[in-house]
Amino acid sequence: MKTEIIKSSISLTSYPAAVGQILTWARAGESRSVYAANVHMVMEAYDHADFRTAVNGADLVTPDGMPLVWTLRCKGIHGQQRVYGPTLMLEVLRAAERAGVAVGFLGSTAEIRQAMLARFAVEFPRLRVCQLPEMPFGLQSEEQDEALTAQIEATGVRILFVALGCPAQERWIAAHRGRIQAVMLGVGAAFAFHAGVVRQAPAWIQRLGLEWLFRLTQEPGRLWKRYLKHNPRFMILEAVEIIRDKMK
Repeated sequence: MKTEIIKSSISLTSYPAAVGQILTWARAGESRSVYAANVHMVMEAYDHADFRTAVNGADLVTPDGMPLVWTLRCKGIHGQQRVYGPTLMLEVLRAAERAGVAVGFLGSTAEIRQAMLARFAVEFPRLRVCQLPEMPFGLQSEEQDEALTAQIEATGVRILFVALGCPAQERWIAAHRGRIQAVMLGVGAAFAFHAGVVRQAPAWIQRLGLEWLFRLTQEPGRLWKRYLKHNPRFMILEAVEIIRDKMK
């Protein structure tokens, strides 16, 4: 079940429900798309119709950001909890290890993936990890993309974590849905978090919905334009949407 937040369809789900659905799809060898939505994603979808099509065509879009969770609660979905991408990733890995489902990691840098996999080797010692080809930077020709897709398919991966950043990873997943027989999850900065390269906000900051501010202090040069552009507009547009809904 989904509901709309500023033109984006967000799934009403939980960690157990999301993990169970992902494992069901993976065991069946289905090609599926899973995104973790925050203010940045919703506003990118609001601004770009083609990206909105990719988001709304996804099989599962979890409420990753606390502002989205609060919005859903204001819309009457009082029990909705946050389903945070980096945490969902760990829960999926734990379930995949138990089920013997093969996973793979695409994107970020070789150094970050190596550090992350070193951690996972300790935390999930029986996890089946497929060795995937390196994701080339920049635009690829159709021939290069076909070759990469075939190489990924040949590994037998069934759950594919993609870390290219929003909106690139969601666009890539949407373009490869039906071509790669795996559940593909866009996880953004999760590789860097789990590798220990980028600090995650403490739990109390996350609960207050101030993770964006914590991340801004970590990477101000990269993130300040994103937050300045998206956060105020989200607040205004969502306030208008909630008021309009209550007046119906």
